[in-house]
Amino acid sequence: QVQLVESGGGLVQAGGSLKLSCRASGKFFAIRSMAWYRQAPGKQRELVAHVRGIVNTNYTDSVKGRFTISRDNSNNSVYLQMNNLKPEDTAVYYCIADLLTGSWDNYWGQGTQVTVSS
Repeated sequence: QVQLVESGGGLVQAGGSLKLSCRASGKFFAIRSMAWYRQAPGKQRELVAHVRGIVNTNYTDSVKGRFTISRDNSNNSVYLQMNNLKPEDTAVYYCIADLLTGSWDNYWGQGTQVTVSS
C-alpha cells in the first residue's frame, strides 16, 4: 500500500516562510514526477509546482520567485519552500506523486493546512 504523508503546514504572518515536506512510502518501483497542489475555500484545486526528475520544474505564475520545489530521491520526498507568503496563499496543500506500482498511477497525500494572516 502506497502512502504520501505531508508535513510542515501552519499559521504564519504575511511575509513569512514555511517549508512543506512530503514523503512517499510503501511498495512502488519508481517515481516519475511529484507536485504540490492547493485548494482554497470555495475554489478549485490548482497546481502550484511540479518537478519531473530533479531539475525539470514549473510553477504557477502567482508563486514564481517565491516558492521553490525540490526532490530528494534518496528518501522519496518532495519539498516546497514558500517565502514571502501572502494571505492569498492560504489553502490546503496537497502532495501528489506519479508512482510505478503495477502501472503508473497518481497518489495523493491527505493535505496540510497553510494559513497566512495579514
